[in-house]
Amino acid sequence: MHSSRLRRVLLATVPVLALALASCSSLTNNLGAAPESEDAVFATSPANIASLTDVVTRNPRDPQAYNMRGSVFGQAGRYQEALTDFNQAIAIDPNYAQAYANRGLVFRQTGKLDLALADYNKALGIDANYSTGYLGRGLVYRAQGNARGALADFNKAIAIRPDNAQAYYNRGLLYQAQHQHGFAIDDFSTAIGLSNQQAEPYIARGLSYIAVNDFKNAASDLDEAVTIAPQNVQAWISRGLAYERLGDKEKAAGSYARAMNIDTTSTVAREGFDRVGGKVGQAYQTF
Repeated sequence: MHSSRLRRVLLATVPVLALALASCSSLTNNLGAAPESEDAVFATSPANIASLTDVVTRNPRDPQAYNMRGSVFGQAGRYQEALTDFNQAIAIDPNYAQAYANRGLVFRQTGKLDLALADYNKALGIDANYSTGYLGRGLVYRAQGNARGALADFNKAIAIRPDNAQAYYNRGLLYQAQHQHGFAIDDFSTAIGLSNQQAEPYIARGLSYIAVNDFKNAASDLDEAVTIAPQNVQAWISRGLAYERLGDKEKAAGSYARAMNIDTTSTVAREGFDRVGGKVGQAYQTF
């Protein structure tokens, strides 16, 4: 669809959609926000960390051992311990690109964007074909408001690794923010094809479908999103909007109600629920 037409379509949408799109843009930057898998829970378990510590103790000069344990510490939210391990890995091997990128990820997750950018630049200086490095740096650029730099890095990440679902998803968010919903839908579709057990690409594609008035496909995507991630407030709010636009007030009210049950402070869910005539205490069919 031509970009000028997309702009006209977007301007015609109600403020609720703008709020929904803003929420989508603030979604996690990694396709990993679905409920934790058993593998993820095991990886961050005390038993596994103890095992990795044993590996480090037995191999005190192995940078990979520190990098592996640091990655698990980061996944567990133990950021200072992660940084200590990545620092040690880099001290042992100053040309260890992955350790720089992993440290950059921790810096990005803790809001230290300048430090994150420096680490991603270092990683890419060591390995110019490191797809994960371009993805990470692109996410930093996007967080800094540098859409041009982010787009260039996501393009590079995809060129190196055409199976990089996260790069397609995040490039789609850039297109979506620029109201280029046709391109966004294409990228979200590719991301879904590569990793179909994550809710975020379905939510994002559903919102772009809403923006171009394709409410049926939007509802289908958002049905899938709430099935994958039934505790995702954004998925239920967006689904409520899709069914509201389809004129199905029953499913719209049910979706908004589910969102309110998960997050009692959500004014967007409450406003949607009131808008479709929802009544507190009444049961609604959601599917």
